[in-house]
Amino acid sequence: MSTITTADGTTIFYKDWGPRDGRPIVFHHGWPLSADDWDAQTLFFLAEGFRVIAHDRRGHGRSDQSADGHEMDTYAADVAALTDALDLQGAVHIGHSTGGGEVARYVARAKPGRVSKAVLVGAVPPVMVKKESNPGGTPLEVFDGFRTALAANRAQFYIEVASGPFYGFNRPGAEVSQGLIDRWCWQGMMGAANAHYECIKAFSETDFTEDLKKIDVPVLVAHGDDDQVVPFDDSAPLSAELLPNSTLKVYEGYPHGMLSTHPEVLNPDILAFLKA
Repeated sequence: MSTITTADGTTIFYKDWGPRDGRPIVFHHGWPLSADDWDAQTLFFLAEGFRVIAHDRRGHGRSDQSADGHEMDTYAADVAALTDALDLQGAVHIGHSTGGGEVARYVARAKPGRVSKAVLVGAVPPVMVKKESNPGGTPLEVFDGFRTALAANRAQFYIEVASGPFYGFNRPGAEVSQGLIDRWCWQGMMGAANAHYECIKAFSETDFTEDLKKIDVPVLVAHGDDDQVVPFDDSAPLSAELLPNSTLKVYEGYPHGMLSTHPEVLNPDILAFLKA
C-alpha cells in the first residue's frame, strides 16, 4: 500500500498508476468518500496513457483517522506533501465537490511548475454557506442539520444522501443504481466520524474567492444544473467569473454525482480540455 507521512505524522494513502513519464493527473474526492470514487475516471485516463494519482484525504478511506487537521489549509498542505514526495511536474488536478475546494486551495498556493491545468466538477467554491457577502448561499441551518444527522446515525444518513440527492435518484424517472448507492455508503463508513463531522464546516464555510483569483492556469468548471448538493447558481458561474482563465461547461439535468452517473459524457469532455 502506497503512503506518505505528512509533517504532523499523518499517513496519507494514495494510488499511483500508469507510466512514470506519463502526464500526471491528481484526483481529489468529495465528502465523505475516498480515492475509490474515481474508478470510472482513473481507468479511463490510464487507458489514455496518463499517470493517474488519487489519494484518500486525512480521516477518509485508508488514510489515518487523525484527531485534527480537518480543514482546507491542512488538506491543501497534505496535497503539497504528496506532490512533493512524487515530484510531480505539470500535473492536472481534478476535484469533485469538497475535492474541488481542495484543488482551489492547493493550486492557488502550488510551487511553480507543479500544475498545468485544473478541473472543478460540482465543486463547492466560491463559498457554499449563506452570508452577507453570499446572499444566494445555503443557510447554515442546513449544514447544522447534516451534523446532527451524522452524529445521530451516520450510516442511515449516508444511505439517505446516496439514495437521494447525491445522484439525483430522488427525481421522477431516475434510473437508480444500487451499486452506486452501496459504493458511496461503504466508502463513507471507511472514514472517521470526527473527520466527516468537521469536514462539513470545511466544505460549507470556507471562502475560496481569493484562491480562485490567484489561479492562472486554465481551469474547466463543470457542473450539472440539477445539482441538489452544491446548487449551480451559487457555485459554477461565480467561480468561472473569478478565475482568470476558465471554461464553464453546464450539463443540463445532471446531478451532483454526475462523474459516476454519466462518465461516458464527462470523461471525454475532460480529456478534450486536457488536450486543448
